[in-house]
Amino acid sequence: MTEDDARYADAMAPSWICATCGNHYPPADSPPVACVICADERQWVPPSGQRWTTPRDVRAGGHRSDVRHVEPGLIGIGVDPPFAIGQRALLIQTVEGNLLWDPPGFLDQDALREASDAGGVRAVSASHPHFYGAITEWSRAFRADILLPDADVGWLTRPDPALVTWSGSLPVLPGVTLVQCGGHFPGSAVAHWAAGAGGAGALLTGDTIIVTPGGDRVTFVRSAPNRLPLPERAVQGVVDAVRPYQFDRIYGGWWQPVLRSEAQRVLENSAERYIQWLRGELPLD
Repeated sequence: MTEDDARYADAMAPSWICATCGNHYPPADSPPVACVICADERQWVPPSGQRWTTPRDVRAGGHRSDVRHVEPGLIGIGVDPPFAIGQRALLIQTVEGNLLWDPPGFLDQDALREASDAGGVRAVSASHPHFYGAITEWSRAFRADILLPDADVGWLTRPDPALVTWSGSLPVLPGVTLVQCGGHFPGSAVAHWAAGAGGAGALLTGDTIIVTPGGDRVTFVRSAPNRLPLPERAVQGVVDAVRPYQFDRIYGGWWQPVLRSEAQRVLENSAERYIQWLRGELPLD
């Protein structure tokens, strides 16, 4: 990132941020009446009502970027202490540029500097609307494309001319492909990184595919906070969408847990078990 880019990032007008989900809204004298993301049945509004904050207030509250090297070619950018839903971004590095995936709702100059030192950001995308976060701010800081599936583009709460829509699958960079899986949202997606896991392949899934606490299984939901399951056809659709890709590891939306090996086998087995429960084929003892 150039010095001009840094000044541009510093000078960005503050936007309103939903304190519950971390999604950004356009600058205005007063915040929206409600966050459309949290008003949906897949998210939640606090019993005390809708809460709003600003980048300045989040920073004043002691939040800062948390940057970690996850594996060669993959950098995590989170927030400490966690903010809103608490996801951390993943920056996939390639010889032709980098993809930023699942940006959280807060970023600062440290995060921008780390990303710049790692080669910048050519495109930014996310697994689903709950994780759009500061996606527009990242795009503007690096003049990067915002890549979102057609099916979910209406959920972008801070629209920008850098938006590029896609459907099905999209090769973004060498060895990096976005794959629309559906399920949680119609456009819920994963990023397939062929060079991940030492060349065995990795999926970056947000909560399109959720790695469970033991790091040895995955599951699927329509809503995690509201405990809503997915129907069989949606679960099977997720599995079918990623089946053509080779991967041995799955990174979900948070630092932990990570499914570190045999991810394809685990995904198939977990989906089969999930569907058996949906069908009532398993005893309740």
